[in-house]
Amino acid sequence: MRFLVVGAGAIGGYFGGRLLEAGRDVTFLVRPGRAAQLAATGLVIRSRYGDATLPSPPVVLADQLSNPFDVVLLSFKAYDLEQAIASFAPAVGSGTAIIPLLNGLSHLDRLAERFGGEHVLGGQCFISAAVDPAGAVLHLNDSHALSFGERDGGMSDRVRGIVAAMAGVRFDVRASDAILLEMWEKWVFIASLAGITCLMRATVGDIVAAGGADLALALLGECAAVAQAAGYAPRPESTERSRGLLSAAGSPLAASMLRDVERGAPTEAAHILGDLLRRRGAVAGSDRSLLRLAYAHLAAYEARRVREGL
Repeated sequence: MRFLVVGAGAIGGYFGGRLLEAGRDVTFLVRPGRAAQLAATGLVIRSRYGDATLPSPPVVLADQLSNPFDVVLLSFKAYDLEQAIASFAPAVGSGTAIIPLLNGLSHLDRLAERFGGEHVLGGQCFISAAVDPAGAVLHLNDSHALSFGERDGGMSDRVRGIVAAMAGVRFDVRASDAILLEMWEKWVFIASLAGITCLMRATVGDIVAAGGADLALALLGECAAVAQAAGYAPRPESTERSRGLLSAAGSPLAASMLRDVERGAPTEAAHILGDLLRRRGAVAGSDRSLLRLAYAHLAAYEARRVREGL
């Protein structure tokens, strides 16, 4: 089975690198700068589950892509979706499965519109990772899980086949027969985490120490109400896990979006918070909701970036 991993940053570099480490047929679609870096240093992974250095990983540039792949794994930021679609389109053939690991859900509609719904699986990953200045992928937490499935539920032969092709690789992989519900549950959590940590510019532990745990939980309730109105109410175990993570005293947890803000980088605010707010309607209460406040805060940050030409 031939895998095309679109991007070789923190997410694509980790999961694609682990597939390559295990001897799978993997090619990375990258930009020229990353291609040159990988040629010079190899793909380097630093992880508590074992380090890896993969010399000269197979890479391709967008203008060199011509043949279809069996699986296209999308690992870029949501704001790069349109540019990425144009770059990997030649890799999508009649039997190609696309597994997007983007946050939120709006990308599913766009991918289905461009390539046809039959090509697009639901997918998500659970990992905290970053790329250091030298280009190495740093795995920062205990989780490195990947799950995907058919968007209409059930368990197809192609999903089973992809899971089998990933068996024995050094990450956790799982086929899901309820992937949209799981994606909504993740969306509710990351929107709450990103919203509250960016709004407060602080970790969960610092917010709790300041007496703000109730605000984090109130935002979680707003986000969960949107999911419920859409027909994907988070399950009790998901809600309790999210409540625990958002109210843990001393926790160093913060959204990667906060790191983006702190270094002056673009964020996925429009895709994670803005799209959730758009779907909210009158569900989550008044226009003075925490969700609206958190998104306005991040939208103002993005407006400033544009004004200052950053």
